[in-house]
Parts: sequence; C-alpha cells; structure tokens
Amino acid sequence: MTDSVHARKIAFASFVRKALADARAQRAWTGTEVSRRTGVSRQTINRWVRGEWASDPEAERVVAFCEGLGLNPITAFGVLGWDRTTAARPAPAPPPMDPDVEALLRRLVDPNISDAEKFHIRETIRYLAYRPKLPKTPQKRAKTAS
Repeated sequence: MTDSVHARKIAFASFVRKALADARAQRAWTGTEVSRRTGVSRQTINRWVRGEWASDPEAERVVAFCEGLGLNPITAFGVLGWDRTTAARPAPAPPPMDPDVEALLRRLVDPNISDAEKFHIRETIRYLAYRPKLPKTPQKRAKTAS
C-alpha cells in the first residue's frame, strides 16, 4: 500500500470518527441511528472508521453518509483526494421547526446555560424521541345530566 493511500485512509477515518462524535454529542445518535439516517450500514461505517477498505468507498455511500449527517460531501471528497469540482446535490430545505424546539436548541448552544441543564434537556428530548407511541384512545362521550 502506498503512503498516499494509507494517508487517505487515515484522513477519511478521522473524518468519519469526527462526524460520528458530533452526531453523538449534538444529536444523541447512536451508531445504529446514524446508519438508519444515512442508509449506510454499520459494518461499512465501522470499516471506514478503522480504515479497512480495499478500494475507495463508493461515492454514493459517502454522499449519503454526509447528507444524512448534514455535512457537505465535498469535504469528504477532499479528504479522499477526489475531484472537488463535482457539484454536490443541493441540500433539501429543512422542514419548518416548532418554536419550542428552536428555543430548546438555542438553550443547548447558549454558553450561559449550565452543563447540568443542558444534560437535562438532552435526556428529556431523548426520552420523548424514543418512547413508544401512545395508543390512540377514542374520546369518551360526556355524560348528560338527566
């Protein structure tokens, strides 16, 4: 293996590790959640992290990984030494966000908010995001006074 191929593997592994660490820290995503959101298997992501790939990663998978994490694929292409002039697909417009969710996000990045409160916010969000769906219960009719 040439030094340049080895260097590219190390650089791409670092890129993927940082992307995963950011997804864990900022979004509380597990490896399984990253795989689900990006469409790239955990095995492939683990190979990338270890730098254990015989041939370059497939461009489509790199793009899917980056887009699933909100990263610009051109950055990954640069790390891999690929042509940067290829135009990336335009990012889809984010859906409108609930004002309460925006307020929570602002609190999470506010340096004046304590780490304990940020932890509490993240844990509450994590609980709500992954709790089982509540069953739909039919509305009971109000009793009429006779």
